[in-house]
Amino acid sequence: MIMTMIGDKLQQVQARIVTACTAVGRDPASVHLLAVSKTFEAGAVRAAAAAGQAAFGENYVQEGVAKIEALADLRAGLEWHCIGPLQSNKTRVVAAQFDWVHSIDRLKIAERLAEQRPEALPPLSVCLQVNVDGGANKSGVPADEALALARAVAALPRLRLRGLMAIPEPAPDFEAQRELFLRAAAVYEALRADGLEVDTLSLGMSADLEAAVAAGSTMVRVGTAIFGSR
Repeated sequence: MIMTMIGDKLQQVQARIVTACTAVGRDPASVHLLAVSKTFEAGAVRAAAAAGQAAFGENYVQEGVAKIEALADLRAGLEWHCIGPLQSNKTRVVAAQFDWVHSIDRLKIAERLAEQRPEALPPLSVCLQVNVDGGANKSGVPADEALALARAVAALPRLRLRGLMAIPEPAPDFEAQRELFLRAAAVYEALRADGLEVDTLSLGMSADLEAAVAAGSTMVRVGTAIFGSR
């Protein structure tokens, strides 16, 4: 039952992505779906994987590692993304276990990940988290400091800078959501204009993925619409 339900929800989300892309003349293949499985058990991830989903996002390091280990038999076919705030004391395990980190907001964290990424593994894909709201209490590098940080991170060994991630405050309607996402898109384009080889703009969740796609998102992070309410 859970496998069928999650499979149906995945199809619904994929249909939303197709519709959102069609509305703005984009190729649906240009938007990747990251299934956010935080707080859901490994069995839900297994069901989503059986339905064809390969990329999963986890906010909490210990919970994510527990699922990676529980699903070790699927490891070769799955891609694990650390999308929550990352503290210095968690970088070693993240560098060893995850494929992506979305939440780089200071050079120290990136340097630790680069130092601790095992040589036997491919470079760790990383995104900078950018604060597009300007809120002092929010995670993320300020937009006007993102380029300098991106240059520094791109120069580190064992890492591959992929792009940017942002989590704006909820906005009341499509246009307000799109406006916030466009701020992140402008920073992303500045990185590209500087010659950085970035390919990922991680924007949008269950409630606002359409606005994110309209603003240029290449990866939407969807949990509730796939797995249900937390």
